[in-house]
Amino acid sequence: QLQASGGGLVQAGGSLRLSCAASGRTFSNYHMGWFRQAPGKEREFVAHITTGGLSTYYSDSVKGRFTISRDNDKNTVYLQMNSLKPEDTAVYFCAADRRYYSSDYYVNGGGMTYWGKGTLVTVSS
Repeated sequence: QLQASGGGLVQAGGSLRLSCAASGRTFSNYHMGWFRQAPGKEREFVAHITTGGLSTYYSDSVKGRFTISRDNDKNTVYLQMNSLKPEDTAVYFCAADRRYYSSDYYVNGGGMTYWGKGTLVTVSS
């Protein structure tokens, strides 16, 4: 089970940190990802982190502004979002998969096996 939290309303240029707590499985066995879906748009890949946290990759739209990290002792993955823009407004979802795929897979619409409920991030201009 995955539970995302930390969303809210923030002004453009501000920051938020999302958390996703996992339970029920061995968290450290799973690659983790963040995705988002804006109103009227398709789901979009945001960030990915490997099981041990040593490798990450990001969509071009958030690279340099967002940072994904994980704490395997706390069974939690984080998404630190800085320099937020109105176009970052979306419902953010965390997801997990034991299989590893390259960034191209996710950028081209691929998904992960397990999904949590989303948390809404609203960035005002």
